[in-house]
Amino acid sequence: MRSHTPSGTIHIRPATPDDTDFILSLAPRFASFDLPKGRRKREVVAAIRADIEHALHEAPPSDHFFVAEEANEAPVGFLHLQVQRDFFSGARACHIADLAVTPGHDGRGIGRTLLAHAERWAKANRCKLLTLSVFPGNTRARALYERDGFAVDLLRMTKPIGSSR
Repeated sequence: MRSHTPSGTIHIRPATPDDTDFILSLAPRFASFDLPKGRRKREVVAAIRADIEHALHEAPPSDHFFVAEEANEAPVGFLHLQVQRDFFSGARACHIADLAVTPGHDGRGIGRTLLAHAERWAKANRCKLLTLSVFPGNTRARALYERDGFAVDLLRMTKPIGSSR
């Protein structure tokens, strides 16, 4: 799939094993903002990296990875989708497990292009919902998601135990 963005043409293709290092290199992007109290950047990055690495190596049939490339075929972002069942309705849902753009490419329409791809893919695969999770402090991503029509559905709240407040 090709899409035109303010910075040029973006092509989205299924990821291949050769994309593993690129995809894993973007794990720090998932903690490049203020995290909630009790969350440490190193732990968040390590957990997300391990989760992505597991999905890439195990290749469960519910997981799908895509890479966004510029016209010169340089990768500039990736998308990880998971087909699930909605807890409340049981409807087939497509969850955006991970979406990241390379540093220095923010604000160029790449994230929006990846979101549009996720929605088209979800429709083509009979999903009734498109979901995602985002840290409250990730204001840039939250703004993108809200502009794209996402709204809060369920809030997950956390309370650290065993340490002083």
